[in-house]
Amino acid sequence: MPHAYDLVIRNGLVVDGSGAERFEADVAVAGGRIAAVGAVSGRGAEEIDAKGKLVTPGFVDIHTHYDGQAVWSDRLSPSSSHGVTTVVGGNCGVGFAPCRPEHHDLLVSVMEGVEDIPEVVMTEGLSWDWETYPEYLNAIEQRPHDIDFASQIPHSAVRVYVMGQRGADREPASADDLNKMQAVVREAMEVGALGFATSRLIIHKTGQGDPIPTWMAAEGELEAMALALKGAGKGVLQAVFGAPGRTFEDEIDLLYRAMRSSRWRAWGGGSTSSIRSATRRTTSQRPRNRSLRGRGPPASQPRSSPTTYCSRTAGGGSCSPRWPTTAASRLTPSMLC
Repeated sequence: MPHAYDLVIRNGLVVDGSGAERFEADVAVAGGRIAAVGAVSGRGAEEIDAKGKLVTPGFVDIHTHYDGQAVWSDRLSPSSSHGVTTVVGGNCGVGFAPCRPEHHDLLVSVMEGVEDIPEVVMTEGLSWDWETYPEYLNAIEQRPHDIDFASQIPHSAVRVYVMGQRGADREPASADDLNKMQAVVREAMEVGALGFATSRLIIHKTGQGDPIPTWMAAEGELEAMALALKGAGKGVLQAVFGAPGRTFEDEIDLLYRAMRSSRWRAWGGGSTSSIRSATRRTTSQRPRNRSLRGRGPPASQPRSSPTTYCSRTAGGGSCSPRWPTTAASRLTPSMLC
């Protein structure tokens, strides 16, 4: 007799991510999707007794730097060893696409300095069988992975791709430069990027100790990137702030102005004062702040400076100066000891 399900996890303590109390139940999976939760009578081709263990939706780690590891390894560890089923790369505006051959070493140096990943590991591991962002995603898709990988298009890579050494040297972008960068970002969104990421953090430097290409990028440049997301009709804008001589509140005001100029709307009416108020609460109580939307635990982010996420959805936009919560992008359950 054929089995009703591919997998049944029995007798586990289910925490479903809704904020409801945990409850004991069986979880049945068929075709890679959760098919039933409760008292499951049908048998599974595989069965696991999860008595005394937690069963949860897969965790989504929204701030990772697996941009290189996803190229050379099918295991995105350690995240995949801890109940994470989806990781997001491209954060802090650093990554490896788009990239022309003459800039390989530069983007490796940026990642080395920002994330302390040894240069030799990246030099040996990166295949560089791409130039554009769509080609990078195709290269990632060619290798099977133990968990899902999603990506944001990184500002440093976009800036250098369009401006060359001028971008690396942090020269102001011309109107033509901005138009070309917008086209690159729109193309990335069309092929599956989750959004656009940047950094203005002073401690983010290259392996040689130079400021990264996006440090102190002009307000008009950030506005242009926000407009590119608006043109795509979707996407988040992730930013890491910490420019010298500027408070985090100053930086939030900058991002808010970019939102207004691109006609994104903030939650709660979109007033600057409401964002400032949320910022003050957030910087003193980052993981515990409940005043903004979202429930559940914040995503892991091992940085002392807050990260801000802005997004555009069908219902408007949001600017959340905190570690945001997120729902799993697929329904694969995780069993935790």
